[in-house]
Amino acid sequence: MFNSSFCGKALVSIGLLSLSLAAAAFEDRSPGIYLEGGRAPHGPDSTDMLGVGVVVPWAPFEVLRDGPFSLNGDFFVSHWRAPNAGNTENQSYTQIGAVANLRYRFDGGASPWFTEVGLGATVLDGIYRTPSREFSTRFQFTEFLGVGRSFGQRGEHELSLRIQHVSNADIKQPNPGENFWRVRYLYRF
Repeated sequence: MFNSSFCGKALVSIGLLSLSLAAAAFEDRSPGIYLEGGRAPHGPDSTDMLGVGVVVPWAPFEVLRDGPFSLNGDFFVSHWRAPNAGNTENQSYTQIGAVANLRYRFDGGASPWFTEVGLGATVLDGIYRTPSREFSTRFQFTEFLGVGRSFGQRGEHELSLRIQHVSNADIKQPNPGENFWRVRYLYRF
């Protein structure tokens, strides 16, 4: 498990940073920063993760400039903590990644509720190994499905729940993949 003092300090730091930045009018096409935590649950050798990231709006097509759809680049750094394959102490991994994130906001774009899907690539700082799973490469593809809600006076705050899959798409075996359930808080400027 993560040290609760570390998690608390990270949340306070993100909160203070977001309060200190000037805010623009809310829309899905505004940049933002986020903090997320999650778990790949599979019994006693589950893997926990904590990450930070930024979202950057991108609208290369007219359909993404107005209406219920938006597209963002999502750039992140995560820390994974997993049981060691040798059943000794936990092992840590650092992951960096980039994901293209397509969002649909209900009610023609006026609803606080949204759903999203993403596809991207990540790199771990080592080969991920647990008692029940072993990756063969540090490079991984990632995709996710999520649902969330905006809140706050301008809708500048978001909470979302995501399921995210990480695997190397059979570039090399073994390729068991990993599935994380993640909760994310995002603040848009």
